[in-house]
Amino acid sequence: MNVIIGGTSLLNSSIFNNWDEQKIETPYGYVQVKINENNVFLQRHGNPLKPPHMINHKANIWALKGLNVQRVFSINSVGSLKVKIKPGMFVLPDDFISPWHIPTFFDDEVRFIVPEMNRALRDYIYILCMELHMDVHGSGVYIQTTGPRLETKAEIIMLRRFGDIVGMTMASEATLCMEYEIPYTSICSVDNYCHGIVKVPLTIEEIGKNSQKNMKAIEKLIHTLLNRGFA
Repeated sequence: MNVIIGGTSLLNSSIFNNWDEQKIETPYGYVQVKINENNVFLQRHGNPLKPPHMINHKANIWALKGLNVQRVFSINSVGSLKVKIKPGMFVLPDDFISPWHIPTFFDDEVRFIVPEMNRALRDYIYILCMELHMDVHGSGVYIQTTGPRLETKAEIIMLRRFGDIVGMTMASEATLCMEYEIPYTSICSVDNYCHGIVKVPLTIEEIGKNSQKNMKAIEKLIHTLLNRGFA
């Protein structure tokens, strides 16, 4: 099974309208997914929608493991920490930072993993992006903050020394997938400059507008991925 994980920006997408819905019971709660042949769509925020800091990542990834998924392609919205990474662009992270909260399935046993994004799947997505003429960076460091608020200007001054983009969800998903040895990659939709990176004031309205524009390109990528199959 191949999995696409999406956020709130895909709520109004028609791609998954005719897919079969399935409710999965996990030790961490119920998860709803949509299935079509060998593909699964998971809305990470659940139903009813949960804010980023309340997403049940353990339930989500446990459910995917139970479906014997082979690879996960995630779509994440981010802010840019670098002037050269502009809103409207996309980033395929090759690493991440998330020292504040690290979820794990190994609460009751001593086990360790070496966290790494899946290079082969990332390279495949990069090739598709280039064919679709998307403005994409093939690598970058994702920093996860806890949310739900956006970061302060002072926090951004600190974070921009270490990473390229900021979000609230990807590192948790990636970590749990890695614990279950599920290949994971993400395409990050750059919806805004982070607070203070440029002189133009950051507004929630502008983030929403940029997110909707980027979703048109993301939908084309999803259609291409579903038609051709995963790597």
